[in-house]
Amino acid sequence: MASKTDAPTDVPVKKVPLSAEQRQWLERAVSLIDVERMRTFNCAITGIHSPTGEERELSDWLVRHMRELGLEAFSQPLDERSGNAVGRLKGSGGGPSLMLYAPIDTHLRADPDEDVPWIGPELRPDMLPKAYIADNGDVIGLGAANPKGMVTALTEALRCVRLAGVPLRGDLTLAFAGGGMPSTPPKGEARQNHGLSSGVTYMINHGVTADFAIICKPGWAVAWEEVGLCWFKITVRGQMGYAGMTRSFPNFRNAVVHAAKFVLALEEWLPKYQERNTSGLCAPQGAIAAIRGGWPHKPAFPSAATEVYIDMRCSPRTSPAEVKTQFAEAIADILAKHPELSLDWEMIAAYPGSYTDPENWIVHSAMRGWEFVEGTTHHALTGTSGQTDASAIRNLGIPTIRLGYPPVPTIPPKWQGFGGLGVSHIPNLAKVSRALIYAIVDTCTRHRAEVGLG
Repeated sequence: MASKTDAPTDVPVKKVPLSAEQRQWLERAVSLIDVERMRTFNCAITGIHSPTGEERELSDWLVRHMRELGLEAFSQPLDERSGNAVGRLKGSGGGPSLMLYAPIDTHLRADPDEDVPWIGPELRPDMLPKAYIADNGDVIGLGAANPKGMVTALTEALRCVRLAGVPLRGDLTLAFAGGGMPSTPPKGEARQNHGLSSGVTYMINHGVTADFAIICKPGWAVAWEEVGLCWFKITVRGQMGYAGMTRSFPNFRNAVVHAAKFVLALEEWLPKYQERNTSGLCAPQGAIAAIRGGWPHKPAFPSAATEVYIDMRCSPRTSPAEVKTQFAEAIADILAKHPELSLDWEMIAAYPGSYTDPENWIVHSAMRGWEFVEGTTHHALTGTSGQTDASAIRNLGIPTIRLGYPPVPTIPPKWQGFGGLGVSHIPNLAKVSRALIYAIVDTCTRHRAEVGLG
């Protein structure tokens, strides 16, 4: 793994031309891309609700669809409500295998009792699993773009390669997993094993693997590394009190007020953390994401504790243990400046970042695919801080790149922001499919030795 000082922020694309025959296969497959079919498929899967831990209906639907496409497809049930879907197009042998991957779970449950007001005053159409096609052709609905647009782009690429009769040497696998969101089940949930890449980890550990992988997530450039994440829970201590007497108690410690002091101090430190750990393509950020304290139904009694939850992203060159050390240093500094604070803290999640050597075949094949679509020189995106299943795939031994769609140009102004990731622009997805087809032809029609494999 590269050190912070030599981690590249861009690499020149190696020119490995396709043969005349490969070029014919590529052009034939690309010509078969059907945007109307993509739109219909995208709308269909968006209408199947699949929040984290509840993906089974969609995974089973995808298995049936892949079989209709002529793939050898099977499901991987994780339990009665969650599961993965896998489809294979077998090669003739002697070539490199390639996995095309996307998660299928959405970040919202679309339950007003759970999501409102935290997502805003109401659940908008792009936050609901009630898919429809807008007048401009966009697919609208929860997760229509991410992750279900990615599922659409991958599926169309493989469909076209198969229909074009591209003579693959290596196997081509479509892999869709649940449990991909950076989330964990609430305390009241009996099943505590969903989220933080649980589905793809299960998938690979149970035999679904490949020489290379491409994960589709937003971002119209090839990325060979991503951040991981570390979560911390801080409990700020105070005293239980009574609203009618808190000013009467000498040196009364209000846990909510003290938590506010802590939050402001930590917020001041977070940009320093990002600057210290920025390298390569990654600029890991941190976010103070949730605060919990007291009894909302009886505010007459200030509580003795307030909890603060923080997500710290970690560079591929910074281990979760090192992030924990840096966080401990920040806490010690805050307590030195604010001796009135009393707090405990713990790490509650650790998910390391990951890195694929940018000289690896799949990095350059994917970049050549990008250049095939755009007709210009590829340049990597830097300053990234988004965590994906790519880290789990790489950390389980598969060289992996990330490729996704460009910014959606048609999102209504009132829907700008993170929202429901629910505006899918099909022309964007078709661009991704074209780049994917190039990488498939460029990789899976060669002998293993041609791509650096024994």
